Amino acid sequence: MAFHYLSNVPLEQAKKDYFGTLKGQGFLARSEYVRVPEALGRMTARAVYAHINAPHYACSAMDGIALFAGDSFGATETTPIVLSKGQFSVVDTGDPIPEGTDAVIMVEELVKNEDGSVTIHAPATPWQHIRQIGEDICAGEMILPSFMEVTPAAIGAMIAGGVLELEVLAKPLVGIIPTGDEIVPPCADPAPGEILEFNSSIFSAMLSSWGAAAKTYPIVPDRYDEICSALAKAVEECDMVILNAGSSAGRDDYSVSAVKGVGQVLYHGIAIRPGKPAILGCKGAVPILGVPGYPVSGIIVIEELLRPLIDIWFGRESRAENSVSASLARPVVSGLKYREYVRVRVGSVGDSLIASPLPRGSGVVSSFMKADGLLEVPQETEGYAAGEEVRVRLLTDEKRIQNTLTVIGSHDPLLDELADLIHRENRRLFLSSAHVGSMGGIMAIRRGEAHAAGIHLLDTATGEYNRSYIKKYFPHGGVYLVRCVGRQQGLMMQKSNPLGIASFADIVKDNVRYVNRQKGSGTRVLTDYLCERYGIDRERIYGYEREEMTHNAVAVQIACGSADAGMGIFSAAKIYGLDFLPICEEEYDLLIPESVWNTDRIRQLLKTLKSDAFRERLEAMGGYTVSNPGEIINIG
Repeated sequence: MAFHYLSNVPLEQAKKDYFGTLKGQGFLARSEYVRVPEALGRMTARAVYAHINAPHYACSAMDGIALFAGDSFGATETTPIVLSKGQFSVVDTGDPIPEGTDAVIMVEELVKNEDGSVTIHAPATPWQHIRQIGEDICAGEMILPSFMEVTPAAIGAMIAGGVLELEVLAKPLVGIIPTGDEIVPPCADPAPGEILEFNSSIFSAMLSSWGAAAKTYPIVPDRYDEICSALAKAVEECDMVILNAGSSAGRDDYSVSAVKGVGQVLYHGIAIRPGKPAILGCKGAVPILGVPGYPVSGIIVIEELLRPLIDIWFGRESRAENSVSASLARPVVSGLKYREYVRVRVGSVGDSLIASPLPRGSGVVSSFMKADGLLEVPQETEGYAAGEEVRVRLLTDEKRIQNTLTVIGSHDPLLDELADLIHRENRRLFLSSAHVGSMGGIMAIRRGEAHAAGIHLLDTATGEYNRSYIKKYFPHGGVYLVRCVGRQQGLMMQKSNPLGIASFADIVKDNVRYVNRQKGSGTRVLTDYLCERYGIDRERIYGYEREEMTHNAVAVQIACGSADAGMGIFSAAKIYGLDFLPICEEEYDLLIPESVWNTDRIRQLLKTLKSDAFRERLEAMGGYTVSNPGEIINIG
C-alpha cells in the first residue's frame, strides 16, 4: 500500500493553525535576570528604570575656571573684571564643580595675569558650561520599556543610570535530535555509507542568529522506542524541539509515530517543495517540528515555521537595514571642518517621513539609544534647513517607524508609561516622545510633524487651559483636543524645606537658587504668570535663565543641592523625595490632528488612556486626577 501524508495543507494555513494551537496551549516566553554588560541583544521582560542620575555630579563641560557667576557680573570689553586667585578654581573638562562655584568660563576667554589673577571681558551666567546632575539620565526615569532589544547604547545608558542587572526574556532553548542509522558525528574520514551529521550545526547557527540557544542531543538510531525516549527527554528540557529526519515515507521513518507517542501531530505534510514532509506537532505548549533530512528542505522548514515561533517568543518582527528619504523637522547646523553624524528620531506622519534631530552632545548617550537613524552631514557642508529632504540611514526597521506613534510637546513621565502600556498591549506598536514644550508641540502639529502633542497652556485672562491656544493657532479646526489628566503643579523644594519657602513669592528671598523650564513650555508660561501675579521682577530670581527640558531634570537639580526650588509636577517631586508646595491643578491634554484620528496608532492610544492599567500607574506615580481620559474636549 502506498504511503500517504496525513495532510497537504497550504503553508499560511499551517502557520495560522499551528501558532494558534500553541498559543492556546500557553506558549509564552520565560524570563531570567542577567548582568547588564552581558545583555546585548536580549529582550527586556519589563520596563527598566534608572537608579541614579547620569552624570551623578555636576562637572565642567570645558577647560577653564570655575567661579561664582555673581563675581563676574558687570564685566564688559570696556570695563573688564580682574578675578584674584581666591575667586576661581582651574578646572578641566569632566572635573567636579568646586563648592561655592556655579559657572565655568572657557580658557580661551581668559587673560592670565602674572600674579595668578585672570581678567574677563564678559560676565558668566549661572551654570554656563556645566554638565548638570542628571543632564543625560535622571534617577527614576524609564531607560527601556518592556519587550525592547538591548542595544550597545542602552547598555551604556543603564550602567550610567546605576542599573547593573535586568530582567530579560530567556533565550528559548531549542533541542535538536538527529536521527538515522547512517548518520555519524563529523569526522575527517567517514566510511562508505556513513553520512556526516552536519544539519544540527546549520540549525544551531541559524538559531543563534535569531537569538535562541541550541542543544544538540546524541544521534539516535532509527528505532521507534529510542526516538520516543529521546523526544520525551527533549520536551521536558527544552522550549522547542527539532526532530531531524525520519519525517518522510521511508521504511525506517518513525518520526510521525514518535511525535504522536509523546504528544500530538497537527499536520504531517505541507504544500511546499522542498520541505513537504514537515511534521507540525507539540507536547502541550512545547512545539515539536519534524524536518526532512535533506539540508535544503530542513532549512526552508525551519525558516518558515521555527523562526516565526522565535519571533513570537520575543514579540518582534524581522528587521531590515536601509536608508530612507525624510523631511527634516528642525534645521541642522554643522561645522565645515568635519563630517558629522546626527542622531535622529524618524516618524511616519501622513505620507511623509519626518526626521527630528536628537541632542548632539558627546556625553548624551541616551540620544543614541533613542535614535531611529543617522543623518550624515558631509565635510564642507554647513548643514540643512528645516523642511529639507535628507537621506537617513536607519538604525531600526522601517516597519517599526510606520508603527510608531510620534508625540512631540510638553514633557510628562506619563508618556513613558503610555509607551510601555501601548507596546505591552500591542507588540507591533510603539510610542516615541520628544520634549519641546507645549508651544513646540502646537507648532509640530501645525507643520504635520507629529501624531499628537502634549499641551498644558494657561490662558491667564480666563484661567482656562489650552482652548484659546487651539482657537488661535487652528482657527479653521482640523484638530481634536483630547482630555488626558489633571495634574498638580507647584514648587518643588529641597527635603524638609530648609529655606522656609512658604509661597511662590519666596523664590526671590536671599539665597534661593531657582531652576526654570525652557521657553515655550507650559510650566514656563505658568511661572511667568505667577511672577506677574505676585509682582515679581524676574531679574531678581537667581537662576531664572537656568533652563531644564523636563520636570524630572528640574527635580534632580533640587534633590542634588544645586538648586533650592523650581516649578514642576508632584510626580517628579515624589520620585526624588522633595517637598512640594501645590500651586494649581492644571489640564494636561493631547492635541491630535484630524488627519490621523482614525489610524490604528491613535485608536490604541485612546484605548490605553481609558484603561485601568493606565489609571493604576498614575495612582502609583501620584499627583494626577483622572476624569474621562480620551474624551474629546469641546473647544467652543
